[in-house]
Amino acid sequence: MENRLKIAVAQINPTVGDLAGNARRILDAVATAVEAGADVLVTPELALSGYPPEDLLLRPDFYRACAQQLDSLARAAEGLVLVVGHPTVHRGGFFNGASVLRDGMVVETYRKMRLPNYQVFDEKRYFDAGDEPCVFAVHGVRCGINICADVWDAWPVEEARRAGADLLLTLNASPYHVGKVLERQRVLSDRVSESGLSVLYVNMVGGQDELVFDGGSMALDNDGRLAYRSALFESRVDVLDWEAGRWSGGALCEPDPEAGEVYGALVVGVRDYIDKNGFPGALIGLSGGIDSALTLCVAVDALGAERVRAIMMASPYTAQMSLDDARALAGNLGVEYDEIPIEPAMQVYSEMLAPYFAGLPADTTEENLQSRIRGNLLMAFSNKTGRLVLTTGNKSEMATGYATLYGDMAGGFAVLKDLYKTLVYRVSRWRNTVSPVIPENIIVRPPSAELKPDQTDQDSLPPYEVLDAIIEAYMEKDESPAEIIARGYPEEDVRRTVSMLRRNEYKRRQAPVGIRVTERAFGKDWRYPITSRYRDEY
Repeated sequence: MENRLKIAVAQINPTVGDLAGNARRILDAVATAVEAGADVLVTPELALSGYPPEDLLLRPDFYRACAQQLDSLARAAEGLVLVVGHPTVHRGGFFNGASVLRDGMVVETYRKMRLPNYQVFDEKRYFDAGDEPCVFAVHGVRCGINICADVWDAWPVEEARRAGADLLLTLNASPYHVGKVLERQRVLSDRVSESGLSVLYVNMVGGQDELVFDGGSMALDNDGRLAYRSALFESRVDVLDWEAGRWSGGALCEPDPEAGEVYGALVVGVRDYIDKNGFPGALIGLSGGIDSALTLCVAVDALGAERVRAIMMASPYTAQMSLDDARALAGNLGVEYDEIPIEPAMQVYSEMLAPYFAGLPADTTEENLQSRIRGNLLMAFSNKTGRLVLTTGNKSEMATGYATLYGDMAGGFAVLKDLYKTLVYRVSRWRNTVSPVIPENIIVRPPSAELKPDQTDQDSLPPYEVLDAIIEAYMEKDESPAEIIARGYPEEDVRRTVSMLRRNEYKRRQAPVGIRVTERAFGKDWRYPITSRYRDEY
């Protein structure tokens, strides 16, 4: 058996703070791995606590609870060597750790060396950096350990190689964004090329607030060949054979096209947010437009039609085609569907406000009242049923403030919050390749809020192809308006877009949390002041 190992991958879905539940998930993986004859089982980063625990990591009692659960796990995990991620205290410091559990004991602990403090990561707030490699032997094979961001630099891998590692096991809680799957593979390929070590990359799966972990665990031979890649967005235990630097026995799953990946992330994000927080189901305000249509599809695929209710709240400005399309979509998906006209409420508001608005022209005030009436109705259903309202606004709207506070922004979870409008269309078309549930008319008709006669989004916004490109350049790439204009975008559109983006920060701070699918989302990644007099470079 020397120079040969059977190693199991626990691509599991922990819940932050559910220490006993996470331990059960790990033990279930242990049982599967033992039955398959595995020598070693590797879990994701912080699998015992869930990731990211955020300010739970500031509580000494949280570390004590993790330590107690780790000891119990060590006694219960029999039949193999278990490598498990967990928070740990060592000599007065606090660390992101990975321990080797063997024969009922914790025999080694590695402490993460590289602490990321960018994008959604804030690990320097919570952890101290480790400075020692960890290598353990099983059947004569020496296994080095790294944790997530460690492999994005050469030196932690090199430290493991110098300590005698024959292969590298890396525990990860790497959240999804578009392009991340192949980016990880390129980084691992660089580390293999530099070190000559074969690598097993074990990643978490599941939703945690705005983050979605996609799994996609993988193994590279010591010559850089991709030998294994797990399915995305799926909890599973895979068992691989390692011998003399090469892996065998694992599947090599190809990722979906980008739109399919994004859709998978949305489904997992909604399912776990609803289920992990104990909501019985979801409510969606259906409009006959593309955003609510895609949101409804995601909810049904995440939860099942029986847990989703759609409510169409037509106004006098709602086109008949919107009603027809909403009915068709709800019927295609098999959800409970209701229609509640809001004109009576609009009339009451108009009469109440008439003495105070006398002589003033109608404007967005009356438009926003329609949205707020709908928000009130949805929240009433939410209070009565316990179901969570899923909002339907997209990233283009969140950037420009093309959304109504306490209206269409009212709800508990923003499914499309990080999808540009152009991406909403691409993902919707992809969903229809699975089964054609979204009526084609919803996809091809010009988008409209339908809050006044003959309204379209482009009455107030540049064309979405232009708008989304400007937002991406300014918000995700930190380009100045001058740089964006120099790339050929109309100056008027750039000025208007950047102005809208900057002045609507106060709205975004009050928006519900939503699923992150791009490299920079309006959430943990975006921390701009609401009150600011900085003016951009033109």
